[in-house]
This record gives sequence, C-alpha cells and structure tokens, in this order.
Amino acid sequence: MFGNDGDNQRSDNFPIHTEKVVADRKIFFLDLKENDRGQFVKITEDVRGRRDTIMVPGEILDEFIDALQAVKEAADA
Repeated sequence: MFGNDGDNQRSDNFPIHTEKVVADRKIFFLDLKENDRGQFVKITEDVRGRRDTIMVPGEILDEFIDALQAVKEAADA
C-alpha cells in the first residue's frame, strides 16, 4: 500500500505507539505508524500464526472510532 523507499521501510518497522489486545486465541496489535503520506494505524489480527491486517489512515481515525462505538452500542442494546 505504501512505497518502498528507505524512509517508509524504516517507519514501517518502528511504530510510534503500539497496543496489544488478547482475546481467547486471538491477539490484536494496533500500531500507530507514519510515512510520507501521513500517520496511519496498522491493525493486525493474529490467530494461531495466521495474520490479517488493515490500515486506517490517521485523517479518518475519529470516524473509524465513532463507527466502532456505534457497533459496540448496538451490541450492548
């Protein structure tokens, strides 16, 4: 998704901030990273060694969190 120059490679390897959520046999990693296009959150789900990843651009992070909150509220109802 992002370029392969040295700066992107370096920032892709070293998150600005990271969080880890463990739920049963799943582990979620949330990594705040930055490249020449701006900040983004890389969300990785690890289930017994199988990984799936999505990237959320920093400029829509508030909207993404609002959507997650709406889903949580619907689940709690």
